[in-house]
Amino acid sequence: MPIVVDIDVMLAKRKMPVGTLAERVGITPANLAVLKNGRAKAVRFTTLQALCEVLECQPGDLLRWEPEDSASLTADDGGRPLAESS
Repeated sequence: MPIVVDIDVMLAKRKMPVGTLAERVGITPANLAVLKNGRAKAVRFTTLQALCEVLECQPGDLLRWEPEDSASLTADDGGRPLAESS
């Protein structure tokens, strides 16, 4: 999945247990597990806001984008990215 959820990283930095985060955010531990394990299809902005408030971080500290397959970004067999092709 190209969107990576880094809640575990922030939990470790804050030395906070998952159960405490779930309680403070107001979601079930099961729903937090779905989100932090990257199995969620969506996240509400209110949930993201609550996560950021409790963890004292920015949304970008919790979510990041990674390309699924770098091969899909190439223009030719030479492996050059599309932006570099002439």
